[in-house]
Amino acid sequence: MQDHLARASGGGVRAFVAITTDLVDEARRRHNLYPIAAAALGRTMTAALLLAANLKTEETITIRIKGDGPLDQVVADARANGTVRGYVNNPQIDLPLCNGKLAVGQAVGEGFIHVTRFTGMKDPFTGSVPLVSGEIAEDVTNYLLVSEQISSTVALGVLVETDLHVSAAGGFMVQAMPGASDEVLQQIENNIANMPPISQLIKEGAKSTNIFDLLFTGIEYTLLDEKPIAFACSCNRERVEKILISLGKEELDQLAAEGQAELTCHFCSQKYQFSQQEIQALS
Repeated sequence: MQDHLARASGGGVRAFVAITTDLVDEARRRHNLYPIAAAALGRTMTAALLLAANLKTEETITIRIKGDGPLDQVVADARANGTVRGYVNNPQIDLPLCNGKLAVGQAVGEGFIHVTRFTGMKDPFTGSVPLVSGEIAEDVTNYLLVSEQISSTVALGVLVETDLHVSAAGGFMVQAMPGASDEVLQQIENNIANMPPISQLIKEGAKSTNIFDLLFTGIEYTLLDEKPIAFACSCNRERVEKILISLGKEELDQLAAEGQAELTCHFCSQKYQFSQQEIQALS
């Protein structure tokens, strides 16, 4: 099933569902992530895509989770076009299971979640709130309430198999709009409480429409749209060359004297190699 993101609304409630299995597994491969890092980054990238669902064409959102746990920092960028990228500062940590599950909260630790919206204006907007659990979904839910005054429910999940590949990943976000009745909100709350974990649903083959059916049980809703999503990075050789040029002639000459240079993109782990002649041509 191709990764996709869909939007729906009904009863004064809007909902977003993202199926992100393939893109999370690609991030896992690119960064050689251990299971805890794969789960943390997968949840964060999925959350970024959900938050970016209503952005305009050229807008971008960045989620940065900085805790005092061994992961250190988890970062994800998502664009309105449905692409996402991300990285973890320490991708290869391992911790004992916590109640039979990956100890993501412990790996993140205490700290802050920072959400930056790049809207094309001169200065981007950044909101920051303390982490409440390090489990990502609860932290995003709390951020939306505290920083943006939006009452939401966010669920995120990533299943990592023993061979380290990601077999299921995704999430949903439900938000009450002005005018939503208490009865509808209670029904939605009951529906969510009765749902299996989102990662289990996706592992069993659920599509976004199946998840909407569960979220809106007893409530008439409309599927607004659905679009493909994917892991994609904006780095390229030309941009890397500009980074090298910005170092200045003295440092470029030093790199050339060493014979060659290799730069790696934080977000996608793509390596860019430059020969001595290519470095000299930039200086």
